[in-house]
Amino acid sequence: MIENEKQTDKKIFESATEVFVEKGMDGARMQDIASHAGINKALLHYYYRTKEQLFNAVFEKTVGEILQKFAPVFDENLSLEDKIKFFYREHITFLQKNPKLPLFLLNEVRRNPARIKKLLRSVNIMSLWETLEKQHGHELKEMNITRETLPQVISSVAALSVFPFVAKGILEAIFEKAGLNYDDYIEKRKVFAAEFLIRALKK
Repeated sequence: MIENEKQTDKKIFESATEVFVEKGMDGARMQDIASHAGINKALLHYYYRTKEQLFNAVFEKTVGEILQKFAPVFDENLSLEDKIKFFYREHITFLQKNPKLPLFLLNEVRRNPARIKKLLRSVNIMSLWETLEKQHGHELKEMNITRETLPQVISSVAALSVFPFVAKGILEAIFEKAGLNYDDYIEKRKVFAAEFLIRALKK
C-alpha cells in the first residue's frame, strides 16, 4: 500500500471509530463515515466493501488496544496492590479520554456476543489464575482471593471503574443537586476505587 493509500485508510479508520462510538453499528451509515473522513462514498467502499467489514475492523482493533494497554498489570516487578492501583489510574484516565467507549462496547457485546467471544478466545481465566498465583501467592491469601472467587473479583474490579462512565448522566444529575462536581469525582475515583477494593479484599 503506497503512502497516500495508507493515509486515506488511516483517516477512514479514525473517522469510522468516532462515528461507530457515537452512533453504534446500527445507527452509523457509510455516508456518515465518508463525510467525516472528507472523502466520497465510492472511495470508502473501495477500502471497505461493507459497513460490517469496517465495523469488525474497528471493534477488534479497539478491544485489542485496550487489552494491550493494560499488559503491565502482569509485570512481575509490581506488587498486587500496585497492580490494582495501576489499573484504576490508567483505566479511568483512559475512559476520561474515551467516555463513550464503555457503553459502545457493552451495546455491541450485547448485539453480537459471538464477536467478543472470538476476540477473547485466547484469554484463559485459569491460566490467568496460575500467573497471579505464581507472582502473588502470599498476597492472594492475604486478600482472600481464590481460584473460585477470581471471576467475582475480576467483574468487581471492572464495575468500579466502568459504571461511573456508563451512568454518567444519572450521576451528574445527582451530583448537581448535592453541589458536587462529576469531573472531581472521577479524578478522585482513581485512588478511591483502588483503596476501596484493596480494603474490601483484605477483610
